Amino acid sequence: MQMGDLVTDFAKGAAMDLSALKEAVINGDLKGCTVLTEVAIKAGYPPQKILNEALVPGMEVVGEKFRCNEVYVPEVLVSARAMKKSLAMLKPLLTQAGVKPVGVAVAGTVKGDLHDIGKNLVCMMWEGAGFEVVDLGTDVPPEKFVQAVKESGAQIVGISTLLTTTMLNMRDVIQALDRAQLRDKVKVMVGGAPVTQTFASEIGADGYGESAATAVDKAKALLGLA
Repeated sequence: MQMGDLVTDFAKGAAMDLSALKEAVINGDLKGCTVLTEVAIKAGYPPQKILNEALVPGMEVVGEKFRCNEVYVPEVLVSARAMKKSLAMLKPLLTQAGVKPVGVAVAGTVKGDLHDIGKNLVCMMWEGAGFEVVDLGTDVPPEKFVQAVKESGAQIVGISTLLTTTMLNMRDVIQALDRAQLRDKVKVMVGGAPVTQTFASEIGADGYGESAATAVDKAKALLGLA
């Protein structure tokens, strides 16, 4: 089927609809996401409809499968990459339409830790749920978290670590936010292999994510969006 035929089918609501794009996200079909997003745009689907009825529910299915151990990190990364391709195509249109993200999140791995797989997964999950995400990368000092919150107006901060030797650096970030008088403006989530709920409570974090699969639900709950 040619592109023109796909556009016609989309416009008529026949043969092809947004469920096909949702399935492409779930299956990690990068080419399918690219083509179907372009088709949906050309057929006149509002960008928010494409986001809310295809990309977000697609990633929700992936997240649920991940929680249930039906898929694993490689599959989630593939689906997230496909979703991000579609999202990149929609972002200019969402901006033009004045569509706001559900929230703004800053994320990074603490100073002294170069691991990023878990942090990357969380960022992708958040983006798939409609958050605007500022990814600071790895080995992030407290002052960089503070600067990012100031510049982005973030409502949530996600801090990750994989090393027991850098766990206390999470507390340093929270204290830096407090000194900058930003602590009451953001919710802080922490996570990573050595982190526990007890530790999160001890350092004053607002939430603890035992896995990337729970990141969206935790963030929404903290912001009262659940």
